[in-house]
Amino acid sequence: MASTTNIYTEALVIQKPGDNFEMKTVILDEVRPDELLVEMKYSGICHTDVLLQNGLLPGVEYPAIFGHEGAGIIRALGADVKDKSLKVGDHVLLSFNICGKCKQCLADNPSFCHLQLQVNVGSVRVSDGSTPARYEDGTSVRSQCFGQSSFSRLSVVAERSVVKSPYPETLPYFAPLGCGFQTGAGTVLNVLKPSKSQSVVIFGVGSVGTAALMAAAYLGVRQLVAVDVVDEKLALAKEFGATHTVNPNDCGTEGIEETIRRITDGGADFAIDCTGRLPVIESLFGCIAPSGTATSVGVPPPISVIRIEPQTFLLENKRYIGVVEGGSYPQKFIPELIELHRQGHFPVERLCKVYSVKDFDTALNDLREGKVVKPIIHWD
Repeated sequence: MASTTNIYTEALVIQKPGDNFEMKTVILDEVRPDELLVEMKYSGICHTDVLLQNGLLPGVEYPAIFGHEGAGIIRALGADVKDKSLKVGDHVLLSFNICGKCKQCLADNPSFCHLQLQVNVGSVRVSDGSTPARYEDGTSVRSQCFGQSSFSRLSVVAERSVVKSPYPETLPYFAPLGCGFQTGAGTVLNVLKPSKSQSVVIFGVGSVGTAALMAAAYLGVRQLVAVDVVDEKLALAKEFGATHTVNPNDCGTEGIEETIRRITDGGADFAIDCTGRLPVIESLFGCIAPSGTATSVGVPPPISVIRIEPQTFLLENKRYIGVVEGGSYPQKFIPELIELHRQGHFPVERLCKVYSVKDFDTALNDLREGKVVKPIIHWD
């Protein structure tokens, strides 16, 4: 077992909002009884990491280590870790953390944790608000992003974030199961649960949107519409089961809402926004049929406001909901996604491109520029 106190490692640190990620030496204070030490092998890069980099989510103090789609190997185990199946040397996937005490956590609805934002974005230990990492001069570095901070070569990880992976060879493209892929697929499979007679429209077919699309295709919905401004993404969506694809720039005077209503014969049963853009969110409302559900999954700007017509929602029995982490219980749902992948229904490896951690900046720029759907960094 590796040393469990004063552990030297390296991590990609954001010194203050808006800074670039910079590799720094940090020291991890200790592995507490309910924690694990994980050597990261891979980590997905998520748009949420970009928001955190730029200070666009509340509750974070800097400097901080982000990353929340980790995959690696257990190097040390705290004595009070409850899952006795976990062993040093096991390969694990990492997901979000929870408070474990609110009524939703106690009811086994972890993605509905009342302290979801504080626990995961705040990037400190749930127990006492401390952070494992510090610089050599003693300056604290936030290092519990989603209970894991996977942009660190070694990381102290909360037990609630850990999911055992039985297939080590899949670590690179299963790393994003902890957030992005789980969020998209879970929104469809755990929350919306469309029937074969219903229609689903997905705005934004990046990693989250495409995972949602794969899930809806697996369920065999009647109509599955992908909407994006990048034609290459739409072509890929078609391969993954979209029955229709729409580029809003090609809708002309008809507009996106009328186009969707025409395709779906009066409106979609479910419309999912994976972009977080306010005009897109507002367009959901005109795309859904009476009794339809509009769903926000992409993260919108802070303190933003959208317009809604409450009378229309009332008279047409419409709903608007938000979904965090796909309504998932990671320790149960991630294994289900792994099995869907092994059955050929969830080919997420086609969305991934692996980069050396030395090429982190290139990976991040490729994500921003739409050159890659899901960049994965390899801690080589």
